[in-house]
Amino acid sequence: MEYADILKTIEQEIKQQKLTGKVANYIPELAKVDPNAFGMHVLCNDGSHFGFGEQHTPFSIQSISKVFMLTLAFKYLEEQEIFKRVGVEPSGDPFNSLIQLEQEKGIPRNPFINAGALVICDILLEVCGNPQAELVKMIQRMADIDKVPINQDVFDSEMKCSQRNQALINFMKSFGNIKHEINEVLTLYTHFCAIELTCAELAGSFTVYAKNGKLSDGTQLITASQTKRINALMQTCGFYDEAGEFSYRIGLPGKSGVGGGIAAVHPNELSVTVWSPPLNKKGNSELGMYALERFTTLSGVSVF
Repeated sequence: MEYADILKTIEQEIKQQKLTGKVANYIPELAKVDPNAFGMHVLCNDGSHFGFGEQHTPFSIQSISKVFMLTLAFKYLEEQEIFKRVGVEPSGDPFNSLIQLEQEKGIPRNPFINAGALVICDILLEVCGNPQAELVKMIQRMADIDKVPINQDVFDSEMKCSQRNQALINFMKSFGNIKHEINEVLTLYTHFCAIELTCAELAGSFTVYAKNGKLSDGTQLITASQTKRINALMQTCGFYDEAGEFSYRIGLPGKSGVGGGIAAVHPNELSVTVWSPPLNKKGNSELGMYALERFTTLSGVSVF
């Protein structure tokens, strides 16, 4: 597969695209990011890699971290224990919606919406000695890098604007689905969202989901079955209320974040990441979606 040529084509096409999306300004620190930044990176399972643009510029991964949160939970608990408290169905609603929680008695639809990830954080506080340190160490191993920084400015900015997430935690606590103190859960969750990685580093970490749960050195991080579950959830729930559109257009399991990043995988073949801060109305990277659609169209790489 001539991925280098495909990325050159995408790079030229990106320059011709008119931006209509908006940077996530409801988190003030994210509003400062250059809206014209764009990076893309492909890492194949054989170790070959390709990229262009700002593929080595760190950015806030935001909700992409929810995949890592679930991965860490899988290392401690059986699936049935986790999914007593969070579901596996697409939400069909925005990522921070409160509506379904009342109808479904405080059980979030899936781990990749805010409410679901907050429950996962509550679980991690119960089973991990130091969940923040353990998640950072796990990502270091996954990406084979020495440092995984947490942007303090992004964290502070997000905490100041966290009223909706506080409401989600309070509401779930009223149903008994949050065990720890509200601020403890919120602080852990927000630290995870403020993690910064580059496209190349993020692609490196996501190869675990393209390699049946194995690290680059062959070590089994999570089981092949757990990897399959995570990929299935990314396919059906990774893009909030645009998950169906992503499957239709791109055809890969993936996860987005409001920092403008998207990470996706083709099991047994590759991981691919993009970063472009302006978001569409659903909260997903506008140019990132376009670039990934062109990538799967030009390469023929798809799970379908």
